[in-house]
Amino acid sequence: MSLTLDSIADEVADRGFARRSPAEVRDVIRGSEAQLQAFAESWQRLETDGFMRDGGRYRLRRLANFSTIPGEAGHRRGLHRAHFQATVHNTLNGGVDRWFAPVEDATVANPFCQGLLDLGRDVADRLHPGTRWFVEMHQFRVQAQANSPGHPTPEGVHHDGVDVVLIAMLARTNLKGGETRVTDDEGQELARFTLDGLLDLTILDDRRVMHGVTSVQPADDALPSSRDVLVLTWKRQG
Repeated sequence: MSLTLDSIADEVADRGFARRSPAEVRDVIRGSEAQLQAFAESWQRLETDGFMRDGGRYRLRRLANFSTIPGEAGHRRGLHRAHFQATVHNTLNGGVDRWFAPVEDATVANPFCQGLLDLGRDVADRLHPGTRWFVEMHQFRVQAQANSPGHPTPEGVHHDGVDVVLIAMLARTNLKGGETRVTDDEGQELARFTLDGLLDLTILDDRRVMHGVTSVQPADDALPSSRDVLVLTWKRQG
């Protein structure tokens, strides 16, 4: 199945989420292999998340924010600001302003970053036409060590408190675990899959479904182990 924007928006509208393969995503995002590798390699320069109330140092990240205007293409980058989630959406780390290092300008300008932003916005606009969006971009790396697993979603299965969420895999390195779970509000599992492969992605209607990711462990305890993902969110303004 090809990744047409109509088909993915229809699927999200129908069941609350959709998943697409790396090959399908590459069909609609144009860029060179060198540009894709440069985008993925920017995950090597993330900084430690110092706001983990579980005391963990296993998560690294960067953050950027954008806004959109109906009828105007693209995303306008905003001044750097803190990330905030209410405790109802993040019982572990919510309720406080969390400041993370900004996403590098070259990463934002990369055609694959711009393509993923455009893809997600098109789906969001088709679900909610004429909307002015506040958009956040999160680069995450979760690391794991022998006898010390990493937790991609330590808060458990959750809503993000936004409208649309796009999650794209960048790299799984020496890893086992990390299954994505999609559930309804009663906890009934709707899907379970492992994002695996550069640009393997899922898009979710955050108001309809919840999501979470199981813990990760090294496949080989003697080697470095990490999970790199991009998370983009669209939230209605006003």
